[in-house]
Amino acid sequence: MSEKPSSFSIKNWSQDDQPREKLRDKGKAVLSDAELVAILIGSGNREESAVALCKRILSSVDNNLSELGKLSIKQLMAFKGIGEAKAITIAAALELGRRRRGGEALEKKKITSSKSVFELMQPVIGELPHEEFWIVYLNNSNKVIQKNQLSKGGITGTLVDVRLALKTASEVGAIGIILVHNHPSGTLKPSNADKQLTQKLNTAAQSLDIKVLDHVIITEKAYFSFADESLL
Repeated sequence: MSEKPSSFSIKNWSQDDQPREKLRDKGKAVLSDAELVAILIGSGNREESAVALCKRILSSVDNNLSELGKLSIKQLMAFKGIGEAKAITIAAALELGRRRRGGEALEKKKITSSKSVFELMQPVIGELPHEEFWIVYLNNSNKVIQKNQLSKGGITGTLVDVRLALKTASEVGAIGIILVHNHPSGTLKPSNADKQLTQKLNTAAQSLDIKVLDHVIITEKAYFSFADESLL
């Protein structure tokens, strides 16, 4: 009776084909996305190597790491050779990458345009399946003091507490605020509710000498600015 082949573990490959050693000897930039993910999972299945498996997983999302990050644990486990531990490892690594993008943006961020708001907030809410409303609080140099989630809702809308938004602005000494929320549907057109909320917050903020500088609607790849469209 023939012995069943073992899984294609990275440690059994030739040294030139081992992504861990390749990273160590040649640097991380030379590795493909599949090789980097293969390092995370360590082994493939009985029919394919870790890299081949990762190539197949990436191919299922058109080799888009952002789309890979949206896959659930259950969806990742649908691939033969990906158990719960490997799926969680992939999800955790991609979440760290997303947070790194957001952290780097916040650390050095001075808001100079609607595009800079998009760069700050897209990693946070641009890919969510539900709607969230955030406030970005700025000092008198238009530098970010902090950014807070004000509400979280379903795909059709969310409830916003105007009093809480302005209370926080006063507490942190914000001179200006920027309203930001996402549209999971992908549409960039502001709804009537978006316009009414913007006006409501703008009127309330003026009474406290706080400026509403913009309201930016964010999708995965684009944005709409109330300020750019002269709607403020």
